[in-house]
Amino acid sequence: MIHQHFPEIEVQGDNFPPPPTRQYLAQALGMLKMAFILSVVTGYNPFPLLGLEAPNFMTWAWENKLYASMMAFFISNAIEGQLISTGAFEVSFNGVEVWSKLRSGRPPSANELFEILQSQSSSSSFSAKLPPKNPTSSSGFSE
Repeated sequence: MIHQHFPEIEVQGDNFPPPPTRQYLAQALGMLKMAFILSVVTGYNPFPLLGLEAPNFMTWAWENKLYASMMAFFISNAIEGQLISTGAFEVSFNGVEVWSKLRSGRPPSANELFEILQSQSSSSSFSAKLPPKNPTSSSGFSE
């Protein structure tokens, strides 16, 4: 949509980095997940090395290898995804931030984004026309 109205603008997407603590927690959880799955699949009991008895959930996991491994994989992936998700939608124009979802708490509407780009591009060497407003649509996108 932006390229239709601003063909000279290069649109580039990237992941916004999560805070380091959350990133390390996600990595640690990934390693624990793999250790758990390896222990379940191989039947290896690491608890005697720690001087402990195997907990009941491990006994159940060894008896239900496939179900336990899949459950551990999917649940831990969901948690890891939440840990590294920032919800960011940051818009920069010529290296200057013009919109931040992290600060505003919401993404810009299409009309807001076009107006921001229009005002930023008015000082540049190119200009474009804003899309016509559709009175039946509040999103700014025309059918």
